[in-house]
Amino acid sequence: MATIANSAGARPPIHLLAAESDLVAGLALRAEQQHPLVAAMLLEEIERAELHEPDTMPAGHVRLDSRVTFIDEKSHQLRDVKLVLPAEANIAEGRISILTPMGAALYGLSAGDSINWPDRTGNTRPIRIVRVAEPEE
Repeated sequence: MATIANSAGARPPIHLLAAESDLVAGLALRAEQQHPLVAAMLLEEIERAELHEPDTMPAGHVRLDSRVTFIDEKSHQLRDVKLVLPAEANIAEGRISILTPMGAALYGLSAGDSINWPDRTGNTRPIRIVRVAEPEE
């Protein structure tokens, strides 16, 4: 299985909302047959995450409905996306599903974090989070 790691090989710490992580874990478990790599990545990340209630969640971490600006360090392409549930995903409109390799890689990270993520072809791509905008409540 591919792992998400920064250039030093260590994965950056991640912070998640406890209730949201339960929802995402349920999605991952239901998607194991169709998307085994992404499901395993999500479950592994949720397992190692620091979980929070809404009033203790540190600001600036990627969660569902966050807008994320990141740079692909290999292509130097800057992208701005919104992390969403699968039913809301639309690549053309910049909404990526939590059940994609990129969605799983972004989940729980904050601005300044750098990671390597497996793309759809199995190649590892380095990305750096530039900005995270909180979901609009």
